[in-house]
Amino acid sequence: MPISMYTVSVPVFVQHLNALSAILDKAAAFAEAKKFDPSVLLNMRLYPDMYPMVKQVQEATRHAVRVTGLLAGIQAPDLPNTETSIPELKARIAKAVDFLNSVKPAQIEGTEDKEIKIAFSSGERTYTGHSLLMTHSLPNFFFHCTTAYDLLRQVGIDIGKRDFMGRPPRT
Repeated sequence: MPISMYTVSVPVFVQHLNALSAILDKAAAFAEAKKFDPSVLLNMRLYPDMYPMVKQVQEATRHAVRVTGLLAGIQAPDLPNTETSIPELKARIAKAVDFLNSVKPAQIEGTEDKEIKIAFSSGERTYTGHSLLMTHSLPNFFFHCTTAYDLLRQVGIDIGKRDFMGRPPRT
């Protein structure tokens, strides 16, 4: 039985974005308990040439909504990178999750061979729906979710694997 393009995309994105939102709640509580400005957390980086925490969340949401919109053939919501606080990041995640939840399986199923062209700064690249999802979007999505988690974990926020994983979707 082939794997469903919908099942390996939308529910996975929703699960991990909801988990990321819950981790941000713990980050806000941590900053409040330690009495420091939460923007300190949002500007942390693992290394100087890496994106800060705020950009990790923005990129995770961007990859999820972009590929979903491209696969479904619909316009993804505009998510400008203007967030400067944890509540703003949580609102961005909620907007992304609302969009993802609005997409029906029939809009994604059968898109494995759909030709999708994406313009990058290095030029245009053509993907199949399957290759875009499996070799570009999902790896990037998990990279940014993981990096956001790692940034918060490394400062001592009490989060673990269950927090990263979140609640699995019902199948």
